[in-house]
Amino acid sequence: QVQLVESGGGLVQAGGSLRLSCAASGRSFGTYAMGWFRQAPGKERDFVAAITGSGAYTDYSDAVKGRFTISRDNAKNTVYLQMNSLKPEDTAVYFCAADMPGALTRRPTAYDYWGQGTQVTVSS
Repeated sequence: QVQLVESGGGLVQAGGSLRLSCAASGRSFGTYAMGWFRQAPGKERDFVAAITGSGAYTDYSDAVKGRFTISRDNAKNTVYLQMNSLKPEDTAVYFCAADMPGALTRRPTAYDYWGQGTQVTVSS
């Protein structure tokens, strides 16, 4: 069993930055691919970014490429999402997820464990 706990969400003005963290419990964190997804009210859960267990490979949605950076610290069992140049359309609940064992994937159904989510609100 793996538990994921997100933190770092909040209210920020357009153009600002936030860093989300996702702390994982359990062993073998370095074998999990990790992903970030987001869900705005009334919309489906969308892929944001993913990273392999080693951190060597990453993937980003077109909507965030060049503005967001996913990274991980396997010694701390934590994955991060650095979000820069935030836009009002980035407003959503952000979820981290673990795919074990995993390769990079954008499919939410491929992920085995999910956090509870953290709210990000970007004001114009």
